[in-house]
Amino acid sequence: MADAVKGPASYFPSIEKKYGRPVAEWKELIRTSPLTRHGELVNWLKSEHGLGHGHANALVAHTLAEDPAS
Repeated sequence: MADAVKGPASYFPSIEKKYGRPVAEWKELIRTSPLTRHGELVNWLKSEHGLGHGHANALVAHTLAEDPAS
């Protein structure tokens, strides 16, 4: 039996269902944003794209962890 997904990725199915975009698309938006700081990116996703705080935080945390140079 596969282990349950933990951490920020555990939010991904509900993010895709609620906002109608694949996680890969959200991550690309984050990577191409001129913003670089975690809090700025979270606030941008909330204000410009209507994401809730937890969903925005999970996407940003996961994306920045994948791109340590960011």
